[in-house]
Amino acid sequence: MQKDAQAVRYDVFVIEQKIPADLEWDAMDAECLHAVAYNEQDEAIGTGRLLPDGHIGRMAVRASARNAGVGAAILSALMKKAQERGDKFVRLNAQQSAENFYVRAGFARDGETFMEAGIAHIGMAHHFA
Repeated sequence: MQKDAQAVRYDVFVIEQKIPADLEWDAMDAECLHAVAYNEQDEAIGTGRLLPDGHIGRMAVRASARNAGVGAAILSALMKKAQERGDKFVRLNAQQSAENFYVRAGFARDGETFMEAGIAHIGMAHHFA
């Protein structure tokens, strides 16, 4: 599964968004819970990860699968896992262009805009009831 997650991230972040590969991979991958979505042909089309500290990251959906609910399903699954393990909230650094996607999932802006890998991001958080 982690190999499939890396393939999606490579296509979306390194190829499509031109993020240097050395910025995409980190030691936290080994410690994260990875979610991967597959299409009917059993091809990985989306991914995200949940870090031990409740941070959600590396959310990516291949262009061919966008606007079909794949990202929302991945995000929901990661949030459910965080809640099941007792996390009181989850955080993420969203690309500014995706802010409304996360707002629809119950996240709120948590901080100022900042640059990461040459892309504007914002901190966001979701507190579980």
